[in-house]
Amino acid sequence: MRIVIVGGVAAGMSAAARARRHDETAEIIVLERGDEVSFANCGLPYHVSGEIADASSLLVHTTASLRAAMNLDVRTRHEVIAVDATARTVTVQAPDGLDTLSYDALVLAPGAAAVRPPIEGIDSARVHTLRTVADAVALRARVTAGDRRAVVLGAGFIGLEAAEALRHAGLEVDLVERAGHVLPPLERELATLVRDELVRLGIRVHDDVAATRIASDDASDTVRLGDGTALAADLIVLSVGVSPDTRFAQAAGIHTLRGAIVVDDRGRTSAPGVWAAGDATAHAAAVTGAVVPVALAGPANRAGRLVADDIFGIDDARPVPASYGTAIVRVGRLTAGLTGANRAALEAAGIAYRTLHLHPNQHAGYFPGAEPMHLVVHLGDDGRLLGAQAVGADGVDKRIDVLATAMRAGLTAPDLIDLDLSYAPPYGQAKDAVNLVGMVAENVLAGRLTLWHAADLAEVRAEALVLDVRSAAEFAGGHIPGALNIPHTQLRDRLDEVRDAADGRPVRVLCAAGVRSNIAHRILANNGFDSASLSGGIQTLRHWYGAEIDRVLTPEGVFA
Repeated sequence: MRIVIVGGVAAGMSAAARARRHDETAEIIVLERGDEVSFANCGLPYHVSGEIADASSLLVHTTASLRAAMNLDVRTRHEVIAVDATARTVTVQAPDGLDTLSYDALVLAPGAAAVRPPIEGIDSARVHTLRTVADAVALRARVTAGDRRAVVLGAGFIGLEAAEALRHAGLEVDLVERAGHVLPPLERELATLVRDELVRLGIRVHDDVAATRIASDDASDTVRLGDGTALAADLIVLSVGVSPDTRFAQAAGIHTLRGAIVVDDRGRTSAPGVWAAGDATAHAAAVTGAVVPVALAGPANRAGRLVADDIFGIDDARPVPASYGTAIVRVGRLTAGLTGANRAALEAAGIAYRTLHLHPNQHAGYFPGAEPMHLVVHLGDDGRLLGAQAVGADGVDKRIDVLATAMRAGLTAPDLIDLDLSYAPPYGQAKDAVNLVGMVAENVLAGRLTLWHAADLAEVRAEALVLDVRSAAEFAGGHIPGALNIPHTQLRDRLDEVRDAADGRPVRVLCAAGVRSNIAHRILANNGFDSASLSGGIQTLRHWYGAEIDRVLTPEGVFA
């Protein structure tokens, strides 16, 4: 049996290694367009920063080590330019000319290429991408050669890592994002925290604006933005997204969607004998069912392995699981993590959802170093966990991974109450953040807790009494204009005051983080009031409005 694999790195090499374990006699040929077939692409930004000093540390395997360990025929600088699915052949541009290879099974893992937007001047020699070891080496060389000013176009995961890496290396950095906030998959109220941390690092953030032109001269480039800003740059990192590298597959008539090869739950394409895995593929998302690409290393590695199982017809072969898109990124002293669907994906799919905001400490509050994690969790009316995101200085990875595991296992949000999680003061709390998500969710689903949200503030101020149950000192430090301040410990004795102030209107309660307002909500509800508690409290309100908070809270400003 001859298996031809197009592309190495995560998906391709996982498929090749698994195939060899199944059959020692199979001829396995891996065709890689670049110079390196097995490298840690997620580590590239950390070589640019200098945190990974030696670029060779990023090389997982070489062609020689792969032949010695697994008897793989790995051919670098071999680009597949055509596939004939009927004849079962691929046409390859090799260093010494064109070649044609037949196959019994073909695995397509060509990955994705950096998007190059139609910006005048985008072909400047100072514009770089960060997709390969060579890219990282070239950027590191520019840094060590004396480049001092960098512009990063795109503030997704790679863009954030590139910006931080260049700043870590001592460069002045401008970060440009055309979407409304940095890290667009992250919810708005959490992205504010990431933006603030980028600013703390000394990175100048330009969001909700796009680059329109790059002008070059002998000394440097100038990046022009849509708002008229001009940014001088010794180097420019292009990180505005990726697109599946699948032109040869499309030309072969293999079914694609927006350029991505559509695969089923076995990794099979529309062409017999052809499988696909990795960044160039699209399949149904776990939460929404939307057929989308997922450009992440973990899913690519697992899919490559499972594709090989299917090729060999393994009786107990498992399907390629739908992805929850679990991802994480370091930004300065913060970590941002997410799993499942965000608001935009849920709304696009027409899925009804409820949103919880929590700000629990990552470990016991009395143990030194306690800091809040900021969580956003979406759940369905049936309690199904639809998505979770978190930002914090510590403990984010653990909680996101637990929530991702719970989603994969089909646990509902209230089931999180029963998770038996490890506890000691330096590591967590007796009621871990994940347990708290379950407790709040259960209260919401049972109708014991009714929530209102920061996005509803204008409507709430117009139609309801805002009751702030923080202390008088907290209230004086910034509050919603027109709010009535009654600390929650005094509320039972002052219900007549609330009733008079409400004058038949609903009462919308808030505190710092949502804990005290929940207590107040129960007091009010049990006394016949139409009450709701602000999800996440003033903390979430501040995060939602970000730089505009000075027009929302008084005495800092007046709400417009």
